[in-house]
This record gives sequence, C-alpha cells and structure tokens, in this order.
Amino acid sequence: MPSFDEFITESKIFSDRDVLSPHYIPDTLHFREHQIRELMGSLAPALMGKKPRNTFIYGKTGTGKTSSVKQITKKFEEKAKGNSRIVYINCRIHNKPYRVMLKVAKAVMEGFDKQGYGLPHIYERLLEWAGEGKQLIIVLDEIDMVKHLDELLYTLTRANDELEVGGVSILGISNKLLFKEELDPRSKSSLYEREMVFPPYTANQLQKILEQRVELGMHPNACSSGAVNLAGAIAAQESGDARYALKILFRAAEIAEESAKPRITDKEVQQARDLVEFDIVKEAIEKLPENHQAVLYAVARLSISGSKYARLDEVKDGYLFSGEVYEEYTELCKKLRKQSKTARSYRSYLNDLEMLGLLTSVESGKGIRGHTKLIKLGHPPHEVIKIVSKSNG
Repeated sequence: MPSFDEFITESKIFSDRDVLSPHYIPDTLHFREHQIRELMGSLAPALMGKKPRNTFIYGKTGTGKTSSVKQITKKFEEKAKGNSRIVYINCRIHNKPYRVMLKVAKAVMEGFDKQGYGLPHIYERLLEWAGEGKQLIIVLDEIDMVKHLDELLYTLTRANDELEVGGVSILGISNKLLFKEELDPRSKSSLYEREMVFPPYTANQLQKILEQRVELGMHPNACSSGAVNLAGAIAAQESGDARYALKILFRAAEIAEESAKPRITDKEVQQARDLVEFDIVKEAIEKLPENHQAVLYAVARLSISGSKYARLDEVKDGYLFSGEVYEEYTELCKKLRKQSKTARSYRSYLNDLEMLGLLTSVESGKGIRGHTKLIKLGHPPHEVIKIVSKSNG
C-alpha cells in the first residue's frame, strides 16, 4: 500500500512551483516595459476624472497581453480613489452581455446583487453610478468570446452619450488581429480610438523570461542553461509564445522529478515538448468560439469520410476543397439548429484556424474548379472530433 509520505517530500527541482505557471505574474515583465508604459499613459486620465480613450490590444497567445494588463490594473487600483474604477472581465467565463454587465455592477456598486433583474435595469444603475462624476474602465479580455458582442459594445458606448459627467471606457484584448472586421461598422467608428499590437517574443527574449522564472522558482543548478535555451528556441520556432515555453520547462521539471534526477537537461525538454504539444492543441481547440469549432469539426469529419467532390490529379492527398467544407459546416449547423454564418465569415474562421496551426491551406492553380482554397487538417481527425465533442458536452 503506497503512502502519501513518498509524494510530499521536498522537491529537488522546485523551490516555488507556482512561479513556473503561465498565470504567475512577476513584478518585472521583461520586454513589455514599452507597452505597459503606453497603456498606463492611456488610462491615466481616469485618475484625474477624465475619460480615457478606448484601447484595443492584439497579439497571439503568450505575448504578455493579459499579464501586462493585470499588472497595470493592480497599479491603477492602488492609485485610484472612489471616483475611478477599473474592472477586469474574463470573457471566456462572462461571455454574454448580461453576464458582463452584472459582473461590472457587482464590482463597482457595494451590495449590488440583482441577479433577477434584466440588462436595462443594470444599465440604468451603472449610469447612475457613473453619473456622479465617476470614470469606469472595463477590461474585456478575450473580447471576441462574447456572444452578441455588438449589443454589448453598443450598450457601453451609448452610455457616454447619456452622461453629462463621468464616463465609460473599454480596454479590449484579443488574439485575433482581424477581430474588428467582424464588428458592426457603427461599433468600429465609436470604439477604435487607439490600437496596440503585442509582437511575439524572440528566442533570446524567451530565454531571458525563462531564466527569470528559473531563478525565482527553482533551486540553484536545478536547470541547465542548455535546457533553458532549448525551451526558448522551441517556443520561438512555434509562435513566440511565452506560455508554451513555460509549459515545456515546467513539464521537463516534472519529468526530471519523476525520474529522480536533480537537474533538468536537454533530454527532459525534448520529452516535454511532445507531451505539451498535444495539451496546447487541446487547449487551443477548447478555447475556440462556437463557429470556429464547427468549421474545424466539419474539416475533421470530411478528412475521415473523404471528399464528396471528384478528386483531380492536381489536388494533393488529404486536402479538401474550401467549398465542400463550407457545405459540411452549414449542414452541421442545421443539425444543431444553429444559424450558419456567411461565406465571408467562414473565410475569416479559416484564416484564424490556420493562424493557430490547426489547419493548413494552399491556393489551387487555375483550372481546378476555377480558383479555390484547398484545406488540410493539421492534427489527427479522430482526436479533433473527440476534443470538440467533449468541449461541447
């Protein structure tokens, strides 16, 4: 019979395991000082009773967007008095206008817990609060996850038209550079006052970030410099994703621990890479909005069943015509009693999925059904179907 004593001995690798988590935010965020300073400058007017400009931040996963904003939010709260508030919303959890507005109301109005009231009532109460000359900044992280987003943005932006004093500002965060193209033109004109892009980290930058975490979270000499450099180089080749780099190093540390080794080497990093890659794909698929998942599911189904279109010599094995995938997607939406999106939105979803590495595509040559995009799934179709099905219950 095993004993818990063998599992609760002090780690020979970790001094503080939490420091290697992607959710840990160190006091110093390397290579994001410029972005942090610029954002602080954007939000500072609220501390003087003036309305800041609406700001939207873009960047791939793991480029420091959320960590930077959370650090700024903490500094803002330390400085703010009762006439200015900043509220952070995780839109993956609060993904409907009502949920967002209720979360904001509970955060800024003490004792507010009107779960039974509708959106108009919550809106009026927030107007009353801001109308006392208060500035409200709402941070919408993963803003593209909000269903009926145009409704939410319209509600928030029209608040300023009704306020003689005070104001409501939005700080939106998205992984999608083309996010604003999906918005109603009226939302775009009133929202996009300032935009910022967080670029991917380079290999050297990722190595520096990992060195910082190793110093804070591991025992001296528990990780070789070669292991740090390799983890940084692997993540830089993928997409400059700091979260990916941290996950590789953390998993490598666990492998070393499980093997009773006192030090992480290149070997553990290589082993960790294979394990983390599947986790990354799984997480990426689970985080996709509903229609993106439906398109990916359609590609996976056709990859298993085979193309319904006549194959031509010029079409490589495994590739599907964009048109047949769209047909499969619309049929799937009908079965689920969901409204399928337009062909234009569908093309946007394909671009997003390709950017995440879940699909690959090539443009066909002239003469193959005119001129079309050929699509290929980037991962085993049965695994993709299993992940999508599980994430939707």
